[in-house]
Amino acid sequence: MQIQIINKSHHPLPQYATSLSAGMDIRANLSEPVTLKPLERKLIPTGLYIALPDGYEAQMRPRSGLALKHGISLLNTPGTIDADYRGEIGIILVNLSNEEFTVNDGERICQMVITTHSRITWEPVEVLNETERGAGGFGHTGKE
Repeated sequence: MQIQIINKSHHPLPQYATSLSAGMDIRANLSEPVTLKPLERKLIPTGLYIALPDGYEAQMRPRSGLALKHGISLLNTPGTIDADYRGEIGIILVNLSNEEFTVNDGERICQMVITTHSRITWEPVEVLNETERGAGGFGHTGKE
């Protein structure tokens, strides 16, 4: 599948790290480093603009290494880029650690996964069909 992209950053286009990677690394496009204090969140520009086909979305997801080593994640995860959005992709980073974290220009800050989605119409009813699970949720199946 080909997707139109405008790259106003000074970094290479997003790419898959391996032949079986689901996501492409997305880089920060900064004129100067940005420091996130503990529990602080900031919108980080990427310089990327995309045109997705109808029926597709781009999901922005945290990078596991940043999350484990530095407590850096994304808010509204996964962030959705809709097919009709034409603005710059911005990434909402949050620092969940107790230490400051500095984001540098070109740093890989998240992953982008392109996926299909379905559109639905609602069918109002009075009763839902029964299942084995029923209304059980929030750990109802136990720990084992």
